[in-house]
Amino acid sequence: MTLQPTPHSPHHPIKAVLFDLDDTLWHLAPTLVRAEAILYDWLNIHIPGVTQRFSNEELRELRMELLPTDPQFQFNVWALRHAALTRACHLTSENKDLVDQAMAVFSVARNAVQPFDDVAPVLGSLNERYKVGSVSNGFADLGEIGLAPHFKVSIAAHQFGSAKPGAEIFHAACAALAVEPHEAIYVGDDPKLDIQGAQNAGLRAVWMNRFKHTLPDHIVPDASCTNLYELDAWLKRA
Repeated sequence: MTLQPTPHSPHHPIKAVLFDLDDTLWHLAPTLVRAEAILYDWLNIHIPGVTQRFSNEELRELRMELLPTDPQFQFNVWALRHAALTRACHLTSENKDLVDQAMAVFSVARNAVQPFDDVAPVLGSLNERYKVGSVSNGFADLGEIGLAPHFKVSIAAHQFGSAKPGAEIFHAACAALAVEPHEAIYVGDDPKLDIQGAQNAGLRAVWMNRFKHTLPDHIVPDASCTNLYELDAWLKRA
C-alpha cells in the first residue's frame, strides 16, 4: 500500500471525494467487449447489410477514422459511436433510422457493469464523511447501474461539453459540491486524464491502480491505492 501524501501536496481538510468511473469503480474491458458483441448480434438481425460489410474490428476502425472529423467526438463517445453506425448504414444503403435503436441496445449492455466488491460499502462509508461525486469521460449511467444514490453530483463529458484532462470539468464538479478544488481529491486510474488533469485543476489526485500498472516517472500522484478500502483507510488518517 502506497497511500502516503507526497511532499508537494499542501495539507487542506478534505471535504469532497470525486471519482472516475471506468476501471476505477468497475472493469470496463469485459463489459465493452460484451456490449459490442450484443450490438453486433442485433445489427446482424436488424441491419444485416452492416455486418455483411463490416466486422466488429472494422467498425472500430471506422470510429477511429471519424474521430478527427468533429471536435465533439473528443469528449462524446456516444456521438462518435452513433456517427460511425450512421456512416456504416450509409455505406451499405441500410436504414439509418434504426441507428437510435441500435445505440439503445448498446447503451443497455454498456451499463451492465459489475462494480468491484469494495465499491458499494466504501461509497456508503465515504458519504457519511464527505461530499461524493463523479467526473467521467464515458457515458455510463449511474442510475441504470444502481450507484446513483451514492453520488451527490455526477458530471459526464458528453453532457458537460468538455472532457478530462481539461480543468473545466473538474472545477464544475467542485462548484456543484460547493467546495474549492484544494478541498477535493480525485480518484482515478488514468495517469494523464485523472492524475495530471486533477492536479492541474488544483485538486489532489489519488491513483487507483487495481491492475498493477506502472506510472511514468513524470507523473506523481498525491497518493496511490489498489482498492477503495485502502483509500478509505488513508482518508481516515488524512
